Amino acid sequence: MPSTNGHGPKRAILYARVSTDEQARSGYSLAQQMEALRGYATREGYEILQEIEDRGQSGASLERPGIDRVRDLVAAGGISVVLAQDRDRFAREPAYHYLLRREFEEHGCQIGALNDRGDDSPEGELTDGILDQLAKFERAKTAERSRRGKLRKAREGKVVANNSIDYGFKYNDTRDGYEVDEATMPTVRRIFRMVGLEGSSLRKVKQRFEIEGLPTPGGKKFWSETFIREVIKDDVYRPHSFEEVQALVTPEVAAQLDPDKSYGIWWFNRQRHTFKQVVENTTEGKVYRKQKKSVDKPRNEWIAVPVPDASVSRELVDDARATIKDNRAPSNAGRRFWQLSGGLMRCGACGRIMNAHTTANSGRPMYFYYTCRTRYKNGTGACENGKYHAAVTVEARTWEAVAKLLKDPEQLRADLDAMIELERNSSRGDPDRASKLWTDKLLEVDRKRTRYQEMAADDLITFDELRSKLSELDSVRATAEEELEALRNYEERVVRLEKNRDTLLASLMGMVPEALDKLTPEERCQVYKMLKLRVSAYPDGSLEVSGAFGEDLGVCEMKTAQASPSGCVEGWLAL
Repeated sequence: MPSTNGHGPKRAILYARVSTDEQARSGYSLAQQMEALRGYATREGYEILQEIEDRGQSGASLERPGIDRVRDLVAAGGISVVLAQDRDRFAREPAYHYLLRREFEEHGCQIGALNDRGDDSPEGELTDGILDQLAKFERAKTAERSRRGKLRKAREGKVVANNSIDYGFKYNDTRDGYEVDEATMPTVRRIFRMVGLEGSSLRKVKQRFEIEGLPTPGGKKFWSETFIREVIKDDVYRPHSFEEVQALVTPEVAAQLDPDKSYGIWWFNRQRHTFKQVVENTTEGKVYRKQKKSVDKPRNEWIAVPVPDASVSRELVDDARATIKDNRAPSNAGRRFWQLSGGLMRCGACGRIMNAHTTANSGRPMYFYYTCRTRYKNGTGACENGKYHAAVTVEARTWEAVAKLLKDPEQLRADLDAMIELERNSSRGDPDRASKLWTDKLLEVDRKRTRYQEMAADDLITFDELRSKLSELDSVRATAEEELEALRNYEERVVRLEKNRDTLLASLMGMVPEALDKLTPEERCQVYKMLKLRVSAYPDGSLEVSGAFGEDLGVCEMKTAQASPSGCVEGWLAL
């Protein structure tokens, strides 16, 4: 803690931070921190200039609105000290704490925390640095123990409680299992009855509930069609026989179940979530957003937890799912579903995704086109492809070409197997060896970071040199983490490809060729994604179609209306 025995005005900024949304909503932790800081500042004779809070912000990054405000005030001068209750309130990464301290010192300001254990001497700084690294290690170990504890709990057949719960259920007294909530489960049963038995659309269910004034699970007025869809798709409401559950859980869990009852399935460890702090500079200043990315884990990593039966018949659940299969929300303001959306269609000149474009004049029919996004947004000079490709024609011709492939499932199976094998062979060497190399690289980065900090503490390198070296290490760390993530996702991609292959072929085997032409636009789009289809549109109106078909898995240039010897369907798709 900085000395307060000097002369002159002592002006302090009090800083508090909470890292979870729950803490941010309650405000309890923030209030406790500020109360402790005010008491300390009063005892030490500081004039409190401002109290600054970061609500729901992680200490893993310095990109926070509150800490930005602190840095701006310190840079303006006249601040003696910035106080926080704990050192990790400033940053959980010791290097970031060190950078802040050096930055503040350049403006005659010190950084202090109520739990500082050293002093301003080299020995004191070394003590704080060592203890910070130990705290960082302990946090990582705690997180890992927590993760393993949750996995063990789920494997024991217990629900892992969090801030949300499936609608229609409530936690038991020990918060490790579900009980049916008879106050809300009737609404769930009504959803299945309206959709599965009466054939109501999701929008109709939404409108009915809103007209009746039925509150949402969050107590709001307006229902979400997406939420209703997720209820219908969730296995927690679909009854499973004892034999089905027994095949999904351990013998110890199965022994606790009643063989004469049915159960819903609550899935744990189904997705991997990553979070990233994003800062955008706008005319009104910086805007901070949190990006969440979720990817499905391999199916064999999911953990099934039996929960009480929701008392919805299996037939009703399956009928409701069949109903929404052809009742998906259309895109582009509800006008139509674009079959080649989601990056399937790209500009042949610049490679960018094609925009879905609609022309609608009063009293005239609407027309739908695919246009180059680069040219549409940046003007005629950005891309030479100024062609408006008529959506109806492009989609019809694309389906005509692909349907010919689908009518030969055995050839398609060979092509899909070749695509999966190509994906397997595309990995760079031995994945386990590569994973170890990049893990070792991360450990090396941590060792170098500590060594550079020690060199800066001994004045062997300047603050600017330290910043440069840490920046280089951050770049190496980012690369290593990206490579490790790619290796983790590699096997998941192969599993998804195999799942898509089996799903597609299973549906085709039981389908007469004429039924292919009756697939909905949404179903065709799903088939395209399974086939990894890519349609490239050129300025002269021609198209190229590539995907998981043909012996060379290459591009099928659409020039004639006949099939090539390699199995690629070819046809000129001029508009």
